[in-house]
Amino acid sequence: MRRNIGEQRLWVWMPYENGSNRHWILEELGARVRPEWNRDAIPRRWEIARPHLRTIVDAMAERFGEVEVILQFATTERCDTRCQDAAGDDCTCSCLGENHGGAAYWRHWILVADTTLVDVARHERRLLVRHRA
Repeated sequence: MRRNIGEQRLWVWMPYENGSNRHWILEELGARVRPEWNRDAIPRRWEIARPHLRTIVDAMAERFGEVEVILQFATTERCDTRCQDAAGDDCTCSCLGENHGGAAYWRHWILVADTTLVDVARHERRLLVRHRA
């Protein structure tokens, strides 16, 4: 799964198992969600609205055992009280999500790697989320 700065939707890849992934996504996120299958992307992917990040990550970790999550942050976007007091999951500032609304749910995610993308002043945080019984 990937959350990019400037993209309005999450990019989600998952194996095809026992029927439709669209049906599974709708079961997990609700019937009002509009997942889009982007067949022109390489590799092909599901695209889901950004506010569903935490829910879809947790559901995929439960279904597949673990999920790799790549989050982009802007190295030039300052972290301030708007980030620290935020209620949603969508942080893109230079704190890399550490201060975002307390970020308590990220604490059980395993940090795999941080990469600075110098050409666009962006930073990626790569995390592994495992299903916890």
